[in-house]
Amino acid sequence: MTPPQSNDTVDESTSTARIPYKQIRASYDDATITVYQAYNAEIAAAAVAAQRLDASSQFRHTRMTWIKPSWAWMLYRAGYSYKDPGQERILALTMRREHFIGLLRRGVLTSHAQRTPEIGETQPRHEVRQADTSKADSGRDSVTPGSSGQRRQRKQCKTDHSPAASREVKIQWDPERTVRLGRLDYRSIQIGIPPGLSEQWTHEWIQRIDDVTDKARRLKRVLDERPEVTDMELRAMGVVPDERPFEISADLQQALGMTLSE
Repeated sequence: MTPPQSNDTVDESTSTARIPYKQIRASYDDATITVYQAYNAEIAAAAVAAQRLDASSQFRHTRMTWIKPSWAWMLYRAGYSYKDPGQERILALTMRREHFIGLLRRGVLTSHAQRTPEIGETQPRHEVRQADTSKADSGRDSVTPGSSGQRRQRKQCKTDHSPAASREVKIQWDPERTVRLGRLDYRSIQIGIPPGLSEQWTHEWIQRIDDVTDKARRLKRVLDERPEVTDMELRAMGVVPDERPFEISADLQQALGMTLSE
C-alpha cells in the first residue's frame, strides 16, 4: 500500500526549530524504555506467545540485529507493516533503562552514520540482516535461510567475525520521519546489537514483547481517511505514542556523535 501523500508537517508542539540535530526520542518511564523491530509472522507470533524474542527457530543469534526507539521511523521502514512479508509484524520491545543505556555505552558509530539513505533503501550496505533484523533496520527482521535476498547480502557485505567485533554495538543516525513518513531535518538513532550480545539481550534485557501491528495499520487507515488529522489527535486516538527526549550524560552524547551537527 502506498503511504499517504498529504500533510507531512509536524505539530507546533514538535517544532523542528527546538529539536537538536541528533537526539534520542522515545516512549519511556522511570524504569523502562520501548524500542521497535519488525519481523515475519512466525517469529513475531512465537515471540509474543513465549515473551522471548528467539522463541522461533527462524530467529538467528549469529547476525547483527537493529533496534530503534522511534515509532515513526519504524513505520517508515516497515511501510506501516505492508512493505515486505519479512516485516509484516511490528513488535514493541520493553527494555529496562539501565540495559538500554548499557548498549549505548558500548556503542561505536558506523562509517555510514552521517550518510543519508534513499527512500526504499533497505539498510546500511555494510551491515548484514539476520532472520530477525530489519531494513535499516533496521527493518527487515526475517530472511529465509538460503533465500536470494540473503545470498545477495552475503555478496554485498563482508562481516568482521573477530571476537571484538562480535560484541561491538553499532550506532547509526538516520533522518527522522513523521508518522506520515515524511522526512525531517533531524536524526533518529538506530542501535545494532551484535551476535556476541544477542542471547543476553533476548534472554535478559527484554522485559516485555507486544505486537503493535494493528496500531500501525489503524494509523494508516486514519491517515488515508482523514488526511487533515493532526498529530495531537493521533496521539489522543492511541495510534501515536508520546515520545520525549531521552536524556543521557554529556560524555555519552559526545561518544555517540550527538554534539556534531553533521
